Amino acid sequence: MSWLFGLNKGQPEAGGGDKPKDKWSNFDPTGLERAAQAAKELDKSRHAKEALDLARMQEQTVQLEHQSKMKEYEAAVEQLKGDQIRIQAEERRKTLNEETKQHQARAQYQDKLARQRYEDQMRQQQALNEENLRKQEESVQKQEAMRKATIEHEMELRHKNELLRIEAESKARARVERENADIIREQIRLKAAEHRQTVLESIKTAGAVFGEGFRAFVSDWDKVTATVAGLTLLAVGVYSARNATAVAGRYIEARLGKPSLVRETSRFTVGEAIKHPTVKRLKSKPQDALEGVVLSPSLEERVRDVAIATRNTRQNKGLYRNILMYGPPGTGKTLFAKKLAMHSGMDYAIMTGGDVAPMGRDGVTAMHKVFDWANTSRRGLLLFVDEADAFLRKRATEKISEDLRATLNAFLYRTGEQSNKFMLVLASNQPEQFDWAINDRIDEIVNFALPGPEERERLVRLYFDKYVLEPATGGRQRMKLAQFDYGKKCSEIAKRTEGMSGREISKLGVAWQAAAYSSEDGVLTEAMIDARVDDAVKQHLQKMDWLHREDEERLKNHLLQSKVKGIKLVVWNKSHDKIPCQSL
Repeated sequence: MSWLFGLNKGQPEAGGGDKPKDKWSNFDPTGLERAAQAAKELDKSRHAKEALDLARMQEQTVQLEHQSKMKEYEAAVEQLKGDQIRIQAEERRKTLNEETKQHQARAQYQDKLARQRYEDQMRQQQALNEENLRKQEESVQKQEAMRKATIEHEMELRHKNELLRIEAESKARARVERENADIIREQIRLKAAEHRQTVLESIKTAGAVFGEGFRAFVSDWDKVTATVAGLTLLAVGVYSARNATAVAGRYIEARLGKPSLVRETSRFTVGEAIKHPTVKRLKSKPQDALEGVVLSPSLEERVRDVAIATRNTRQNKGLYRNILMYGPPGTGKTLFAKKLAMHSGMDYAIMTGGDVAPMGRDGVTAMHKVFDWANTSRRGLLLFVDEADAFLRKRATEKISEDLRATLNAFLYRTGEQSNKFMLVLASNQPEQFDWAINDRIDEIVNFALPGPEERERLVRLYFDKYVLEPATGGRQRMKLAQFDYGKKCSEIAKRTEGMSGREISKLGVAWQAAAYSSEDGVLTEAMIDARVDDAVKQHLQKMDWLHREDEERLKNHLLQSKVKGIKLVVWNKSHDKIPCQSL
C-alpha cells in the first residue's frame, strides 16, 4: 500500500550517480490526503460494514491458513521425530540381531571346540585302553607261556624220575629173581600139584552128584513128563513172543515210525515224541498258505485257490487232487508245499527222487512202506516228491534199470486212484521226461516261473529285513548297518538281479550278513552290499552259460542220434522258459 501513502514516489533509479537521500525526504503527504479521502468515502458508503467484515474474514482466513500451516509443520516435525525414533529402533534391533548372531556363532564355536576336545580325549582314552589291553594280553600270553613251559619241565622231570624208578625196580626185581630162582621154581611146582589135585577132586565130586541125580530123574517118569512139557511150553512161548514182537514192531513202525525214503516230515514220530512230547503239536497250527512265499499276482491267486480247495477237501473228507509243480530251481515249490500242508491242517512228508534209484531191489518194498505209512495218517498227508523226474521217467527208454522200473510200477499201482488219506505233489525241472502214466495221475499243473521285477523287489526287501535289519536292530549279534536309503538300494538290487531265482536272492541276503560278520568293525556298508551283488550276478551269468552249453551239447547229441525227420524238439533257454526249435 505504498502507493496509498505516496512512498517510493519519485525515487531515483538504483545505480545513479547521486548520493541517496534520507527516507523521509521523499515522503509525499498527498498520499495521506488520498487515504483520508478514501476513508471518508468508505464511511459514507453503504457497504462499509460489509467491507470491514469481509476484511476481517479475510484476516481470519489468513490466520486460519497460517495456523493450519503451523499444525502441518508441527505434524511434519512430529512425523520426523517418529521416523527418527523408528530408525533408531530399527538400528537397535539390527544391532541386537548382530550381537545375537555373534553370541550364537561364539557359542557354536565353543561347543565345537568342546566336542573336538571331548572326541580327542575319547580317542586318547580309547588308544590308552587298547594299549593297556594289548599289554595285558601280552602279559597273559607270557604268563601262559611260562606256565606251559613250567608244566612241560615238570612233566619231563616226572617222566625221567618215573623211568629211573621203573628201571631201578626192574633191576632189583631181576636181581632178586636171579637170587631166588630155585625157591620160586619149587613154589610153582607145589602150586601146580595142588591145583591139579583140587581139579581132580572137583571132577569126581561133580560126576558122582550128576550120576546120582540122573539115575533118580530117569527112574521117576513123572519128573520126565513134567520136564518135557515145560520145555515144550517154553519153546512155544519163545516162538509166540518173537512173532508178536515182530508184528507189534511193524505196527508201531507203520503208525509212528518214518520210512527210509522220507527225508523230512511233520508227523509225530517215536524219536520226536521222546525228545519233544508236546512242542511238536503246539507248533503245527494252520497257517497262511502264502506266508513268506513271494509269487506273481496271477500265480498267487491260482495257488491260493488250490490251498483253499485242499483245506475244504480235508474238512469235508473228500478226495485229494494230485498236483504237479514245475519250473526252474529255487522258485518256491518246496516252500509252498510245506505251507499248503500247514494251511490245510495236514501232515507233510518230503522225499526226493534221487533216493529211489540207489535202493535197487529194496525200492519196491520201501515205496509200499511209504504209502502204507501215508494211509495211517489221521490228519491226511501231503506227500511231496522233489526231483520226481529222477525215477518217474519214461519206462520205454533204455536208461532206466529193471529195479527202477519195478519201483515205478509200484508207485503207479499205489497212486492209481485218488485217495482221501494222502495228497500227491510232484516237483520237477524237466516234466517232459515223466512217464505218460504219471501225467495221467496229475489233476492240476502249476508253473512256478522266475520272479518278475516286483516280485524280486519284494524278495530283496524280505531277505534284507530278515538277514540284515533284524540282526542289526536286535542288539544281540555283532552287526551294524551304515546309514543310507535302504528302500532305494533294494529297488536298485531288484533291477540288477534280473533272471535270478528266489533261492539265489535269499543266498544274497546271507552273503550280506556274512560280509558284515567278516568286517573288522561289524558294519555293513553300501559298498559291501554292491560288491556282494556284483559277485552274485557274475556267478549267475556263469551258471547260465554252463546250462546253455549243456543244453547245446544235449541238443547236438539228440540231433546226431535222431534219424527220423519231422521230430519237434523242445529245449530250455537261459531264462528257463521252454522254446520250440525248428523241425528237423
